[in-house]
Amino acid sequence: MDRVKRTLAPYLLVLPGGLWLVVFFAVPMATMVSLSLQEGDVVNGFVFTGHWQNYVESLADYQTQLIRSLVYGAVTSFVLIVLAFPVAYWIAFYGGRRKATYLFLILLPFFVSFVLRTISWRMLLTDDGVLLHPLKEAGILPGDFQVLGSATAVIAGLVYSFLPFMVLPIYVALERIDPRVVEAARDLYASPVSSFTKVIFPLALPGVFAGVLMTFVPASSDYVNSELLGSSETTMIGQVIQSKFLSNSDYPSASALSFTLMAVLLVGIFVYARALGTEDVMKVAAR
Repeated sequence: MDRVKRTLAPYLLVLPGGLWLVVFFAVPMATMVSLSLQEGDVVNGFVFTGHWQNYVESLADYQTQLIRSLVYGAVTSFVLIVLAFPVAYWIAFYGGRRKATYLFLILLPFFVSFVLRTISWRMLLTDDGVLLHPLKEAGILPGDFQVLGSATAVIAGLVYSFLPFMVLPIYVALERIDPRVVEAARDLYASPVSSFTKVIFPLALPGVFAGVLMTFVPASSDYVNSELLGSSETTMIGQVIQSKFLSNSDYPSASALSFTLMAVLLVGIFVYARALGTEDVMKVAAR
């Protein structure tokens, strides 16, 4: 009896999580696969016909929005690395006893609704807002200068929204670096730049890798920032999918677009992992 319990114990531990994934991931995904191959409308109903043309038509109609979303996601991830690395570096090496406080301050905005935070950015970037209006009145900016409704506004909102997701994994990777390794590099007369590029940054790559995964995917599929901060010229694929699902009730096209986006993101992640050298990154992380 004890042997049976020991044999079943691992499976029983996995069972709740497995059931959760089946009910809330596998079943919805299978439903969306079926929807993406259906034809019809809300009035007459949808019928499964294996209509693969949904994928071809959706990609042909919205390839501009798809490419724009990927570009926005890539730019957002790059800007996040540039902004998050110095912050994580300072907290990891110079934060002292207040590291937890600094990390809490970075996470503090997440105690406010995501939509409300994005709306606050809209109020900040509007032409008569507290940021641009005084600058225009002082003559620093021209009267027709505008940020809201541009790609800059959308990317700025995305960077603000996902900054903690880049800071935290980089901080964890930097926190694991033995300070004696950095000191050894300095003892060997390595310059600060060489010490960073040849010691610190390679050891922090697992954090950068994880941070990009945690920001590129949601940033590329986001629709809130482009909806509230952008215009018709900055429409992202997430907006199209949201509109087709909730406004137009075009479930087959929306499902096809969703799987197309998922496939493109998976291919992009695979290429990124291969280019970065996942095995080398994991070896560094395991040290």
